[in-house]
Amino acid sequence: MILFFLTSGLFLGWSLGANDASNIFGSAVGARMVTFRKAAIIASVFVILGAVIQGGGTSQTLGKLGSVNAIGGSFTVALVAAVTVYAMTRFALPVSTTQAIVGAIIGWNFFTGNHTDGRILTQIVSTWISGPIIGAIFAILLYMALTRFKRSAQIHLIRFESYIRTGLIIVGAFGAYSLGANNIANVMGVFVPAFHLQEIDLGIFTLSSSQQLFLLGGLAIASGIITYSKRVMETVGCSIVELSSEAAMVVVLSQSLVLFIFSSSGFSSMLTRIGLSPIPMVPVSSSQVIIGSIIGIGLYKGARNINYKILGEIAAGWIATPVLSGILTFFSLFFMKNIFRLNVGYNTDTVSPDKLKDIIASGAASDISDIIKYLLLGLLIASTLIIIYFYFLERKKQFEFRKSEQKFWKNIK
Repeated sequence: MILFFLTSGLFLGWSLGANDASNIFGSAVGARMVTFRKAAIIASVFVILGAVIQGGGTSQTLGKLGSVNAIGGSFTVALVAAVTVYAMTRFALPVSTTQAIVGAIIGWNFFTGNHTDGRILTQIVSTWISGPIIGAIFAILLYMALTRFKRSAQIHLIRFESYIRTGLIIVGAFGAYSLGANNIANVMGVFVPAFHLQEIDLGIFTLSSSQQLFLLGGLAIASGIITYSKRVMETVGCSIVELSSEAAMVVVLSQSLVLFIFSSSGFSSMLTRIGLSPIPMVPVSSSQVIIGSIIGIGLYKGARNINYKILGEIAAGWIATPVLSGILTFFSLFFMKNIFRLNVGYNTDTVSPDKLKDIIASGAASDISDIIKYLLLGLLIASTLIIIYFYFLERKKQFEFRKSEQKFWKNIK
């Protein structure tokens, strides 16, 4: 039964992969520097690693906004958020999964009578504004530095393009890792307070209950990237502003840095130790950051080639997403509770914390943990084979490129 309730979270993860996660390589694919197939495989592997290794910080932030404390409520909240994102994806609009899940959690708070933490909500909403701005600033600075390096190094154009292609793959992998670390809370964060899985001890490392959920969510994101992200990649990579190869790499890197900063507890602790304010662990919209980065490049180049009509449509989606998600969640919870007699959540003011712990503990399941063990084993085997395959494929392509380059220079002489 618990597996059935998790399907809404997996659907949300698939929607995130089809929409938000595609932004990692959207500019690179749009610039024709990386094929869609290669981008999808690399993004899938590293988004799973980021989700499992570093996904806990932002999940705690969403839990403070609203701790969905019943599996029926978690199912409904994730389902409505997923449907909202999927509907926007059908129109090829790169909307924010963060906004969808935040709106759904607030709708759950209203329905159950729980308090919405205004401070946490302010932190999250502020990133909807600051994220694109920081992304634009990073993109401009990185683009200026790369352009200056290109002029001073005097690298031949063919060799420079080869370096850019390799750089796109590296920063894309980093971006996928950062996205998994930052946005997995949107996919599985609402399930963490609702029930616990038995810890999996694999000898070298252990997987906690939340990490097992993050692994399932990461797999769902990966499936969304592979199966349904190409259309949004083309919207982000080509429709807003035309990108050169170096601009495409800068956009990916600036977006990756923003997401990593807002999900790195180590970086936040370092700022605290030197007397600065900590960075909040907040899920950041990758769609907004990537678009802010692209706009930054466009503004730096003079803003003459920015497609403002596309930007207007995207901005409308950003506003409509949390509002629509919140309203749909409220009415969906009413439907689930009164029609299906499903427990959708408790008011924490009327139920003691000890009673909630007992209720959650009673929902622990060992069969899911056993399934995850086999999933993890299969994932490790598949990842190893994919890495080996692409390693030798890249070696072959580099060899052929060097051979053709030598032949080119020989003919020039």
